[in-house]
Amino acid sequence: MYVKEIWRYPVKSMAGEPLEHASLGPLGIEGDRVVHARNRQGRVATARAYPGLLGHRAKLDEQGAPLVGGRPWTDPSVLADVRRIVGPGAELVRDETPDRFDVLPLLVATDGAIAAFGRDGRRLRPNLVIGGVEGLEERRWPGGRLRIGEVVIAIDSLRGRCVMTTFDPDTQAQDPDVLRDIVKRFDGRLALNCGVVQGGVIRAGQSVELLRPAEVAHATFP
Repeated sequence: MYVKEIWRYPVKSMAGEPLEHASLGPLGIEGDRVVHARNRQGRVATARAYPGLLGHRAKLDEQGAPLVGGRPWTDPSVLADVRRIVGPGAELVRDETPDRFDVLPLLVATDGAIAAFGRDGRRLRPNLVIGGVEGLEERRWPGGRLRIGEVVIAIDSLRGRCVMTTFDPDTQAQDPDVLRDIVKRFDGRLALNCGVVQGGVIRAGQSVELLRPAEVAHATFP
C-alpha cells in the first residue's frame, strides 16, 4: 500500500488543495480547516446548508496563510463572496482548536472503497487516500493503525456520511441519489475517522504499513 493522495482544506467546507507532502501533528495535517465561516447567529456554516462554499478553492501560501481563489482570506472580497452564500452578517473566523473538526482531525479513504463507491472521491473529502487496497478492505481496519515512515495513525471508526456527498465538487449540482446509495450499499459509512499518534512528514508515493487491530497491542511505536 502507498500514499496515493494528500489533501488539505484550509477553509472548512471549501474545496481543498492536493499536496505532494504534508506535516502531520496531533490535529492532523498542518493548516487543515484553520478558517471557517459563521452565519449571523454565530453558528459554523458548512456546505451541508450552504453548498455554494464548495465552489471556492482554498490553499495555503508560502507563509502558511490561507488563500481563497488566490486572495488572502482576510480580503474584503472574500468575505463578500461568503456573505452572498451564507447571508448578511456572516463572518470568517480563524480557529486552530480541536473544536474545528466535526469528528476526528484526519479522514482516510482507500482507492478500493472509492472504486466501489463509483463516483469522484472528492465527494468524500479525504485528507489521505491510501492506494493498493483491495475492495472494501478498509471496513475491517477500525481499531488498527497505519504506519507511514515515522508517522503513526490510529484508525477509530468508519465515517457516517452526510448530504455534502450529494454535491458535485466542481458544479455543486446536487444528486440526492448519491447519499441514498451510500446508505443502501455501505450502511451510510465510507472512509475512516482517524487520529495521529506519532507526527511527522508524509509524502505522496510513500509506502504504508497496516497494523490490524489484533496486532496493535503487541506493536511498539517511536
